[in-house]
Amino acid sequence: MKHRGRHRRRRRGRALRATLAGTALALTAAATLISASQATVADAPGALKPVSASDGAGRLPLAEHRIPGRWLDRLASEMGRPVGVGTVLEDADVPLREAADCPAPEKGSLPVEPAATRAYCFGGSGTRGWRAGAVTTSGDADDDGRWGANRVILSGWTRGAEGGSLDGPAPGQGLAKVAFVDANDPGAPRYTWALLAVPVDGGRDYRGLVSPLSGMVWYQDKLLVTTREGDRNALYVYDMDRIQRATVESDAVGRVRGGWAAHGYRFVLPAVGSYTLPGGDDAARPATVSLDRSTSPDSLVASEWVPADGDRPTRLWRYALSRDPARSGLLATDSSGDADPVEAYETKTADVRGVLAHRTGWYLDRASGGPGGHGTLWRQDTDGARATECGTDGTRHCWSGGSGSLSYWEETGEVWSQSGRMLFALPLTSIDRALD
Repeated sequence: MKHRGRHRRRRRGRALRATLAGTALALTAAATLISASQATVADAPGALKPVSASDGAGRLPLAEHRIPGRWLDRLASEMGRPVGVGTVLEDADVPLREAADCPAPEKGSLPVEPAATRAYCFGGSGTRGWRAGAVTTSGDADDDGRWGANRVILSGWTRGAEGGSLDGPAPGQGLAKVAFVDANDPGAPRYTWALLAVPVDGGRDYRGLVSPLSGMVWYQDKLLVTTREGDRNALYVYDMDRIQRATVESDAVGRVRGGWAAHGYRFVLPAVGSYTLPGGDDAARPATVSLDRSTSPDSLVASEWVPADGDRPTRLWRYALSRDPARSGLLATDSSGDADPVEAYETKTADVRGVLAHRTGWYLDRASGGPGGHGTLWRQDTDGARATECGTDGTRHCWSGGSGSLSYWEETGEVWSQSGRMLFALPLTSIDRALD
């Protein structure tokens, strides 16, 4: 698939932004202001503190590892020729419901201020027992907002991640999957599922990815996802041109009698690589990631997760993405194969579930203090921090209820996120206006 040489199409994005601005759906009725009894005003975290990215708190080199090509070729020879995103979208046959048709409790988790301008919900049949997490789009994949001819949203889900913890399922338990959403028609988005997997036994089999998808970035032809597998892997890498068809409908995962199964789903993505952490399980670990196209080169930003009662600040990192056409979608690495952060910061914001960086601002999605509450979206830089106030007591708990990752679709100017079964978007400009 051609995915380079399309970065001169920004003018089309301006026209689309104008169209969306004129047709945006106001969802203020879908969420009510939080009462003073529900939440107290959060303490402002103050300014970001720059730290050295070369040593100490800011150092987090990620070592790149490729799954041998012969493993992937062996899988393809057994399973059939890999397919691309367009083929997956042809099987997208499950509709997302528009917000007006979603249950009231789910709509109640949408942001209070600023309000979402587009929102949809997933049905219960494919998500019961699964927990939503990461979001990325074809706006991350290419700055013209499309992958080939398609507008696409990817929504990551995990089975086995308990409660609000990012610890994830125990090793050997749980699964991770991605909803491929055909977003070509904003009035009628449809989706299908693909299971995330990891090749084993020299490419003769694969296992399910055991990790909550708390962060996910689709950049060029690669999909990078966070992992909490209890080993040294920080990110797994998937190739969007190496999607395999399952051949047997079964709850099993991997090679089965008569072919290949993907827990009942039609497609499976075998990992093509990973980025591993220095040291062991105690090393700092990216818990959520997003793409920043406002830097040169484009960069991946990451935040770790520190609980609200933690005794240390949260660390943020920025990694440059490679400009080498032979390394499309991968992080820039040194001669040793390590990706070192080019920037690092500390913040007093805890329980960060989503991170986004654009120009000089960092947007941090802090989870609510308990079930049924709303979170806080902070914009921080080296000068200070701001969050929207709502409600009669000036509470800053104005963001979504089930906080999730953040993704900025540059072509449309929208920020996408997910709160439980609700997938929603709103203009970054409306966030900034609410914060000024």
